[in-house]
Amino acid sequence: MAKKDFYHILGVPKNADADAIKKAYRKKALEFHPDRNPGDKAAEDKFKEAAEAYEVLSDADKRARYDRYGHAGVDPNMGGGFRGGAGGMTMEDIFSQFGDIFGGGGNSPFDEFFRGQRGGGGGGGRPTGQRGSNLRIKVKLTLEEIATGVSKKIKVNKQLHCQTCGGSGAKDRSSLQTCGTCRGSGYVRQVRSTFLGQMQTTTTCPTCQGSGEVVTASCATCKGDGRVYGEETIEMDIPAGVAEGMQLSLGGKGNAGAKGGPAGDLLINVEEVPHEHLHRDGLNVAYDLFVNFADAALGTSVEVPTIEGPVKIKVPPGTQAGKIFRLKGKGLPSVQSYEKGDQLIQVNVWTPKKLTDEERHLLEKMKGMPNFQPDPGKGERGFFDKMKDYFA
Repeated sequence: MAKKDFYHILGVPKNADADAIKKAYRKKALEFHPDRNPGDKAAEDKFKEAAEAYEVLSDADKRARYDRYGHAGVDPNMGGGFRGGAGGMTMEDIFSQFGDIFGGGGNSPFDEFFRGQRGGGGGGGRPTGQRGSNLRIKVKLTLEEIATGVSKKIKVNKQLHCQTCGGSGAKDRSSLQTCGTCRGSGYVRQVRSTFLGQMQTTTTCPTCQGSGEVVTASCATCKGDGRVYGEETIEMDIPAGVAEGMQLSLGGKGNAGAKGGPAGDLLINVEEVPHEHLHRDGLNVAYDLFVNFADAALGTSVEVPTIEGPVKIKVPPGTQAGKIFRLKGKGLPSVQSYEKGDQLIQVNVWTPKKLTDEERHLLEKMKGMPNFQPDPGKGERGFFDKMKDYFA
C-alpha cells in the first residue's frame, strides 16, 4: 500500500514553517493518543503515522530530501534517514519526541498525560526491560532481482522472547513484585543543582530496567532472562535498484530485549551475485559482444542477453571494433527517483589466433585490396572520445 503524504497526515501545506508543523503534530498526538483511544487500532496507526511525519518534516535535511524524492528520499531501505517507518518505530521512540514538543523532563504539563506510555502510573503502558541488540545479515541478489525488487523469506538464528514466561523472566505471575526503587513506575527522578538552578531528570530505573517489577523466582526455561535462542523466518520486501553494500533495516526484527524489552533491528547488507554475461556500472549494465571480421564487414543480426531476457539487435555493415550500441531503458532503476539506466553493448571484432593454409591464402589475397586499407574518416571517433561519450 502506498504511503500517505506527510503534509496531508499533519494537515499542513508544503510551505508550512517549523512552528506550524510542531503545532499540527501536537494536535494529532493528543487526538489519537492510545490513552484517549484504548483498544482502537486505527487511532494507534494514525498516532504512529503522525509521529513518522513529524520525525521527517521537523528535520530540515530529511524534509528537503522528502520534498525532492518523496518517501524514497527518507526510506532507510533506499538510503534515507527514517528508521523503519511508522511500523518500525516503537512507542518508546515516539514518546522520546515529546520532550521537544511538550517541554519534557518530567516538568511539562503534558508529562502526567503521557506517563502511561513513558513509564509512570497512569496508563499501564510503561516500557519494559532493555532493548535487544541489532543483528546483521547478508542477502545475495541477482541482477534480475535487483531490477524488479523481490520478496525474500530468510531464516535467522537469534534471541526470541521466551514463550513460557512471555518474556518477563518470572516463574509465574506471583513471582513478580513491584520494584521498591521506582515503586512500579519504571523510572526514577533525580534532582541536580547546576549554575542554572535545580534540574530534574527522569531516567530508567536501574533496578528493574524500566519494567516496574522485579523477579523473585526465575522462569525455568529462560533462567530469568526472558529470552531464548531460536530460529525465526522473516519475510522482507527488497525494493528495486538496490546496490552492492547498501544496508536495509527492518525495525524490531533483531534480538529480543531482556525482561520483555523491545527487540533490536535487523540490518540487511546487500550483496550482488555476478551475472554470467552482464556487469553493472551504476544504473547501466554492460555487455561485450564478439563478432567475427566477416559479420562486422557484411553486417548481421545477433541475439544479446538483457536483464529482461534475450533480444535481437542489428550490427550494420562496416561496424568498427569498439562501437557501442545503447538499449534505452534496459538497465536498472534508481531507488531514489524514477530514473532508469540503459544497456551498453560494446562490439569486439574477433581476430582468429590460428589459421589454416586456405584461410591464410584468402587473407593474404584480400589484405592488398583497396577497401582493406585503413582509412579512418573524420567521423570515426577514437577510443578517448568514445570513453567521454560513455561516461557522459
